[in-house]
This record gives sequence, structure tokens and C-alpha cells, in this order.
Amino acid sequence: MGFEIRKFKDIDLNDKFFDSLKTDYAEFSDWFEKKSGNGAIIHFDKTGQLNGFLYLKLEDEILDIDPPKNKALRLKVGTMKIDAHGTRLGERFIKKIFDYALLKNVTEIYVTIFDKHRSLIELFQRYNFNIIGLKHSSNGSESVFSRAMSGTVIAEYPFIKYNNKKNNIYFLSIYPVYHSRLFPDSILKTESSSSIVKDISYTNSIHKIYIAGMRGMDQLKKDDIIIIYRTKEDNQLALYSAVFTSICVIEETKSIFEFTDYDSFYQYCKKYSIFSDDELLTIYKNKKYPFIIKMSYNVALTKRIIRKHLIDMRIMSNSSYSGFGLLDYEQLLDVFKVSQTNESIIINQA
Repeated sequence: MGFEIRKFKDIDLNDKFFDSLKTDYAEFSDWFEKKSGNGAIIHFDKTGQLNGFLYLKLEDEILDIDPPKNKALRLKVGTMKIDAHGTRLGERFIKKIFDYALLKNVTEIYVTIFDKHRSLIELFQRYNFNIIGLKHSSNGSESVFSRAMSGTVIAEYPFIKYNNKKNNIYFLSIYPVYHSRLFPDSILKTESSSSIVKDISYTNSIHKIYIAGMRGMDQLKKDDIIIIYRTKEDNQLALYSAVFTSICVIEETKSIFEFTDYDSFYQYCKKYSIFSDDELLTIYKNKKYPFIIKMSYNVALTKRIIRKHLIDMRIMSNSSYSGFGLLDYEQLLDVFKVSQTNESIIINQA
């Protein structure tokens, strides 16, 4: 179960999941049939039930709303519906939207939503979508929410701010078993997404909590940039199976010793942590892993960079510690170039 890309013609329009869309939009069934050759991102829960649908459309024209907007390359969230049931699936759909917008270098993303869908509106507003007008049709008037992807309004997620006086760049190693749970969009070909990634909060969330004890992690602070280094697979050479996979940004750091009791520690970690209740209890009792970091999952690298190439790039060496380390800005740019990831996500404020 999980995400799939399917043609409209291969999706069952009679699924009860679509009933509310048919109610909101009288022409929905006809529109759906006309899109038979187009693709949509869909998601199934662990029982095999459809619980997410996303259709994206590139537009390069005047935006016909009230008031109208000038011609620009935009990404329209044509249709999006989620039956999330508390799993934060909506956040993962938001990340899919941002990933596609960055890939296509659009200047703006927009979505139209009826006011009655408060939870969906609040989801988009959390990621800085603001109302810019109304869209009138025979179905009624929908609010139009927009998010700029260029210009001066790009300081928030998924963009990565760098200022050499305020934040640093590090790599952080994570074992494969934890990596695949935390970063579902960064799973390698050798891993099985169906067996590892489940429809649960920490997998779907843009925000992640990780607990570790590697030396140097006490230096981490808010806004630091983290490159995730997935360590080697069992029975494989690190040179070829250990890789850079993702870019994150620190939102908050804590020490396990800040928590006066287990309950406060548990309440802080549980929502975004990959660890089970038993694992969290053991971590709290033993205090072997004192560093708790909350980070945003900003981008999965388009092409993973193996350790051999990282050594060639002088980011790592055979003799240096590979658990946690510092990079400079030029090395960060090299990571983006070698991984063929869109560099426009980096905002250099130095």
C-alpha cells in the first residue's frame, strides 16, 4: 500500500471516495472521464482503501479569477482530496506538490477550495498559502489560495535558507532501518517501500524527530542544514551502499536531560518520532542518546551520492568520522549539482 501514479482510466470513479467530489462539482464525473489519459497521484491505506487523490496541472496563462492575475507559469492543484484519519497524510501530499513545483520551476502554486473544507484550508495555510481571490462557477464560489515560489516570499518551507553567520551545514548518519521510516521519498531501489513505509504519522509528516548520541550533535541549532547520510546496508560495502539521500532543516533541538519526567519526553517525541513506545522508554531510562532534533524534510536528492563519490568530492575521507560532520557552502552546492537536484531551493542570505 502507499503512493502510486495511475492514469485516470485505471482509477475506479465509482469508489465511494469520490462521492464528496461529485457532490461539490456537478461536472466531476464528466471531467474525470475526459482526463482518462492523464496521471494522478493516489494513496491507499493499509487495508487497500483509496484515501488520497492528487491531480496537478501546469498552466502558463492569465489566471481567470476575481480579481484576475497576470500570465505566469503556475502549478494548479487541480483536485486534491485526503481521508487522512490523523495520519498526517496531508503533509506528505503537500510535499509532493512542492517537489513537483520545484522540478518544473514554477513561479506560483494555487488551489481553489470551498470554505466548508476548513481542514484542507488550514493544511495549505500552514505552508504559507494565502487567499488571493475567488473562483466563480456554476458550483458556487471557491477561495483561491496561492503560494509564491519565486521573488521575495520564499523564506519558508520547502526553501532552505543559508547565512554563514547564522547557520551551519552538517551531514548526519542514520541506519537504513530508521532511514526508510523517516524519509519515505528517499527510499533506495534496494529497499521495499511496501514493507517498510506504513500509513502512520512519522512517515507522512514533513516534520521529523530523531534521537541520537553522535559526538558533535550538541552543536546543532535552529536553521542548521542537515544532509542525511544513510549508512551502508548489511553485507554491502560502505563505499557503494552508504549514500547522501535528503536535505533537512533543524526546527528545534533539545537534550533528553531537559525533560523532568518520561511523560513530558514521550509527549514531545511520539508524534514525529520513528521509535516505538518501548524504544522511547528505553531511550529515556538509559540516557545514552541525549540529542533530540526536530527537523523539516525539505527535499529528497534526485540522485543519491554514494560514499565513494563523497570521498572523491572531499566531503568525507576514509580516516574521518562518518557519523556526523561539518560541510561548507561550496560543498553543499556540489551535493546539489552532483545529485542533479534543483539548486533554486537554496536561498543564500550571506
